Amino acid sequence: MRTADDRTEELDAPTGTTRVRVIDRDGEGPRLVLDRYRLLRRLGAGGFGVVWLAHDERLDRVVAVKRIATHDAAAGTRAEREAKAAARLQHPGIVALYESGRDDGAVYLVSELVRGRTLGALLEEGALSDRDVVRVGVALCDALGHAHGRGVVHRDVKPGNIMVPDRPHDGAGVAKLTDFGVARIAGEDVLTRTGDVVGTLAYMAPEQAEGRDAGAEADLYALALVLYEALAGVNPVRGRGAGSTARRVGARLPALGRLRRDLPLDLCGAIDRAVLPRPEQRGTIEDLRLALALALPGVGDEAGTIAGSPLEGIAEAAVPRARTRPVARVLAAVAAGALVTAAVAWLGPAPPLPPAAAGAAAAASVAVLPRAGWIALAAALATWLVAEQRPGTALLVAVAAVPTAAVLRRGGPLWSAPAIAPVLGLAGLSGAWPALAGQAARPWHRLALGAMGALWLVLAEAVAGERLATGPPRDMGDWQRSTQHAWTHVLVPIVTNGALLVAALWALAALALPYLVRGRVFALDLVGATVWAAALGSATQAVAPEMRGLVAGAVAAGGLAVAARASRGEARSRSPS
Repeated sequence: MRTADDRTEELDAPTGTTRVRVIDRDGEGPRLVLDRYRLLRRLGAGGFGVVWLAHDERLDRVVAVKRIATHDAAAGTRAEREAKAAARLQHPGIVALYESGRDDGAVYLVSELVRGRTLGALLEEGALSDRDVVRVGVALCDALGHAHGRGVVHRDVKPGNIMVPDRPHDGAGVAKLTDFGVARIAGEDVLTRTGDVVGTLAYMAPEQAEGRDAGAEADLYALALVLYEALAGVNPVRGRGAGSTARRVGARLPALGRLRRDLPLDLCGAIDRAVLPRPEQRGTIEDLRLALALALPGVGDEAGTIAGSPLEGIAEAAVPRARTRPVARVLAAVAAGALVTAAVAWLGPAPPLPPAAAGAAAAASVAVLPRAGWIALAAALATWLVAEQRPGTALLVAVAAVPTAAVLRRGGPLWSAPAIAPVLGLAGLSGAWPALAGQAARPWHRLALGAMGALWLVLAEAVAGERLATGPPRDMGDWQRSTQHAWTHVLVPIVTNGALLVAALWALAALALPYLVRGRVFALDLVGATVWAAALGSATQAVAPEMRGLVAGAVAAGGLAVAARASRGEARSRSPS
């Protein structure tokens, strides 16, 4: 049997036509099917067929050919059903079918070649922003509205059946629905008997999962569940296995707004409504499209992890997830390990473990359980400090850890990030922290990181007894051995000397940064970063005139903002929009 590795192909379109050159190492030409389509390279395979890159030798164009073996009647019926459904539809949001045919062993469906990736692959990589997801949702609402208007119900809407082109031609082409193999067509005999179930269980409407008649409301449910997953980072129906998933089908899902408090309420409400168990309560495709279109200007356009901003790897947690992704786990573990190593070496006289060993144990704990592990580490540090007669220091550790875990409640991998602010303070660049905090993807996390960085900075000054920003409080005495002295001589002065105003200012600066420096036009970014850094420096000096390194920090913040957003803009230009 021949494989794609036995040959190479060269596709070129210098003048709008396609030139194909095939080199066959064994001297045989690639297989020709239906007397005109030469199969060049296998693109993918599923349970009901194999998709090939092919060359149409009559029209000299590249196409996709899906080969469905007809070894049993069900496969042949499905292939014919897909061809009939797709033939009824002509819409930029639906993969166009050019031709269908068959030979003795298979049915062939010839369609347009979409150069891009599935929505599922892009979501797995974190490549789409909220705005990308909403645009995809609008396009799919239009596509399904077109299909339903022509009597076709898809019945298998899921991320793997949604193609996102690399270069969409227009607004409606930002996403394309494919695979109508289990579609229901008005006026045709049903594909399955009553009680049979077709589709993908994790995206299936309850009535469809029960084998009842599935109409346009089932497609609406599936699309809304896809959007829910894309925005929340988790499909709330999918369990650890088929049995667990089946038990969740038909349950009322958690409100999207509880997981993503930064999204517009109307958008969350429309998606929540569309995934209600009872079909008559879901509204219509048009209702969902209207809510998506109205929300589009107000949702964030920051790309996901592919953008690669300074905090982006850790900022996976800016989108709440049922499980933390591997990259985020690794970065969270490294950050926690470094933090514990420094704390053990710095805070107490008799560490229970060598600093490096303690850091390694901390990294392992956070890698396994990012949030619970981090909380356990903070508790262990405080307990150790109390045992070492350092209750005042333990209090400061708690004051740093508890608010961080509270305001970044769903952002466990970000909890160690505020420790970067004291490190910048050591270099005289503490004012650059808001630029780093401003790289988090979600507005609430930018606010929280900006404030928590300022808090950790002033607490680190007290612990170190050195000036990192405004300087430690005066006349602290032996505060480390008494929680009362720590409260009276450290925490109260910190609250009254303007540190809270600095925290609020840095939080607002981090929140505003992405709106001023967008990573699209370098000259505009440079102006925006300059204005932002100047305003940040002036405002910080007004509330904390003794702040160390204000000028250097502001310059560094502006440069960092431009560089980070430029890299993100370059990444976005390579991702679907």
